[in-house]
Amino acid sequence: MKTAAAALFIILIMFSGCSKKQGDVNLTAFSSEAFAYGMGDSSEVDGTTRVKGFQQNQQNGFYMTTLAYNIDLVTPSGDTVRSITSRVVDKRQKEKMGDVQLDTQFDLGPKYKKGKYKLIYNITDKLSGKTAVASADFDLGD
Repeated sequence: MKTAAAALFIILIMFSGCSKKQGDVNLTAFSSEAFAYGMGDSSEVDGTTRVKGFQQNQQNGFYMTTLAYNIDLVTPSGDTVRSITSRVVDKRQKEKMGDVQLDTQFDLGPKYKKGKYKLIYNITDKLSGKTAVASADFDLGD
């Protein structure tokens, strides 16, 4: 009985390891950060996140990808400002990319008060259609 259970366990492990197609990787965002700097009556927000698992096409000796992202801002009161900024990034390089850094920078006017805010990165791989979401908290003021 123990031998049959062990054999079944091994077969299940082998089956689950083979269930994904080779190269079928999820788009993943990681190492997200955000900071705010006072600029008189307004504040500048700088943010970054890294992305891996995106599709890359090879053409004329270059690897290319296109990533689109928009950023939502969650205020201290819990309100969400949708797409406070958006960008599309076309990356092209000679070697296959392991990950790509996505940066953002925007101003918040005086209507944004001191407190804890959150950036939500909504990322789309334009070649595969896969999406990822990441977030980073920051303090405004002090």
